[in-house]
Amino acid sequence: MSASDSVPRVGVWLIGARGSVATTVVAGCAAMTAGLHPPTGLLTETPPFTGSGLPALSSLVFGGHDTVDCPLPKRAEALAAGGVLPHGLPTAVSAELAAAEREIRPGGPLPGDTRSEEDLIAAFAADIRSFVRRCRLQRAVVVNVASTEPAPTGDALPPSSLYAAAALRAGCAYVNFTPSTGLHHPSLRRQAESLGLPFAGRDGKTGQTLLRSVLGPMFTQRALTVRAWSGTNLLGGGDGASLADPSAAAAKNAGKERVLADTLGTTPEGEVHIDDVPALGDWKTAWDHIAFDGFLGTRMVLQTTWQGCDSSLAAPLVLDLARLAARAHERGLSGPLSELGFYFKDPVGQGPAGLGEQYARLVGFAERLREASSGGSGFADGRDGPSVEPADGSGEQW
Repeated sequence: MSASDSVPRVGVWLIGARGSVATTVVAGCAAMTAGLHPPTGLLTETPPFTGSGLPALSSLVFGGHDTVDCPLPKRAEALAAGGVLPHGLPTAVSAELAAAEREIRPGGPLPGDTRSEEDLIAAFAADIRSFVRRCRLQRAVVVNVASTEPAPTGDALPPSSLYAAAALRAGCAYVNFTPSTGLHHPSLRRQAESLGLPFAGRDGKTGQTLLRSVLGPMFTQRALTVRAWSGTNLLGGGDGASLADPSAAAAKNAGKERVLADTLGTTPEGEVHIDDVPALGDWKTAWDHIAFDGFLGTRMVLQTTWQGCDSSLAAPLVLDLARLAARAHERGLSGPLSELGFYFKDPVGQGPAGLGEQYARLVGFAERLREASSGGSGFADGRDGPSVEPADGSGEQW
């Protein structure tokens, strides 16, 4: 056995594996592992997480599902041309991009696909299991970074829930970084908890809502009355195109509204508008207009503008979540990882909505992982998680 084989490797199976976020994740992890760039934006590389037993960045192996066929290296070149990735990075990490590309499998359902839900779940789960065996992985985490889908209207499982069911059937921890349904479908949530697997989500908090989760508590703590809070998002790329669908935009806005309701204790007037501007590519501008009352009813306004690149903001969070979910699985944790609410607009489980309180819970989680890593009693059960390979027939309940 070589030295590299002696280090346990962890798989990160990305749903939407050829998209902007996934490509930035793979290229960014390779760049940091090679020492080409510092881990800016990666909380799991900061002092509070030292010694928590998280898998090393160099131990992560990438694969995934996607319905598009643009190869990952070519996608990385396009992102570099658009200023999302540093110039020359796709060439510098071409081997890592090619390796991840070889592990990407066709997703679905595609137009005209006649496979049943069971057929799709079984096929997706088989892909994940094969990835684990082929790459000799200790375990794998499935992370949904695909474009937002509309909320389901019937009993049928939407694509995000098919992938989530496949992740659980394959014995993997699951993270939903999108506002899509995933494990929130009523036919999946209870079964997910019964399988003893950890899961987290949903909808990564990268920009406008990140700022809202800071400003909302500020108004509450200063006893200032917010009368109205309106916002506008201008964005392009795949997200802009998918969110041009009003039903997909409604799913996205639900998390933004929840943050305000939870931090202010009431829902102010106003709403968020999302506009697709293809010329912006992977960049977006988010504007908020906040009308509030001060002492003696004095009317005042706060306006904020957030300009950033969603892929660059999301990628370090995806890496954080994959490492934390893998470690939670290793420690035998199951059910919703509410301590990871810091990362989400609409987090699963019970927890605070303000960013400061969420960060404190996250740091506490890292401390408990550290105690567990050193043989302490960081968790009540103290068990290591099961191997990623499920027993034969483990998927029958799906």
